[in-house]
Amino acid sequence: MVPLLPPLLDHDGRHARVSIVTGSYGAGHDAAARELARHLGDAGCAVTIHDVAELLPLRLGPLLRSTYYTQLRRRPDSWDATLRRLEPGRSMHRLATTGLRIGAGPVARAVAGADLVLTTHPFGAQALGHARRRGWLEAPAVTYLTDASVHSLWVSRHVDLHLAIHDVAADQARAYGGRAVTIRPLVSPPAGPGADPLAALEIIGPRALVVGGSLGIGELEQAAHDILATGAMTPVVVCGTNTTLRRRLDAVPGVVALGWRADLAALLTTSDCVVQNAGGFTSLEALASGTPVITYRPIPGHGTANADSLDRAGLVPWVRTSEDLRAALTSALREPRVDRLPAGAPTVLDALTAVDAPDGTLEAA
Repeated sequence: MVPLLPPLLDHDGRHARVSIVTGSYGAGHDAAARELARHLGDAGCAVTIHDVAELLPLRLGPLLRSTYYTQLRRRPDSWDATLRRLEPGRSMHRLATTGLRIGAGPVARAVAGADLVLTTHPFGAQALGHARRRGWLEAPAVTYLTDASVHSLWVSRHVDLHLAIHDVAADQARAYGGRAVTIRPLVSPPAGPGADPLAALEIIGPRALVVGGSLGIGELEQAAHDILATGAMTPVVVCGTNTTLRRRLDAVPGVVALGWRADLAALLTTSDCVVQNAGGFTSLEALASGTPVITYRPIPGHGTANADSLDRAGLVPWVRTSEDLRAALTSALREPRVDRLPAGAPTVLDALTAVDAPDGTLEAA
């Protein structure tokens, strides 16, 4: 295979053009798209970003987003059954992949002229894969797997490459028939030493930052009570857009409830532990900042799948019981503050400019 990314400057002095297709279904996919744009832009590429939710025809994108948000808020427990039904061979998988093909044409037209197209969302992966299969997209297509675990919609056999954030996810992508390599996850540079954004609250003792994504979903309230009961840390809960949760937690003595925050990097850096439930992009940012991370009370479906993958990869331990929680928080206080993301894996740019080696691995071009 030749390198996926063409020379950053061709003989006419033109910058390589890269299009990124994100999906505004939660903040993690957009955050990954921004990091890809930063990474490739710094390397000299001309980068544009598109939202698959706005490209799907018949207003299907906003409809799917509304359905997704409603399901997560009202019935997060149903996600486990949904993911099982999306396995290849099931009728829902056939329906989903067939339905998402209608986005192939609009997506291909939006990224026309690009030398390379990347996507950070499963809907984008399916649309790009179908566009490649039909010959509507000549540029190579790459899927950046933002999740720690990989469900079937993430993988299209017709996408040229899948970039996984650890070997467990790469193996899962290969099991679904995709070509995958492990790369070092892309996250924003850790926030340097600075003022504590919560200094005015005068929180006494170590604190655990409890996160549940931008929607503030899952058993965050119970997690806060469990952390409080250990006496090891003060729970600081980032409720995101979940105003109902914030109002309830505001009434609990000893719990600090926050709404939507634009200074999450500083909150991660100044916390003593991050307690997460979905294995999303925030987990990677915390690992890069050096703050210890644990999974506790993961949401069903992709949350538990991500928890299992992160635990097996040795990145984030999954604390399964309230009895084990105090020991996990106490252990976090003893951990050194170092970047915990896997060292030695190639960067995105390395993977995109690599070629196949004789042993099937990738080597520099």
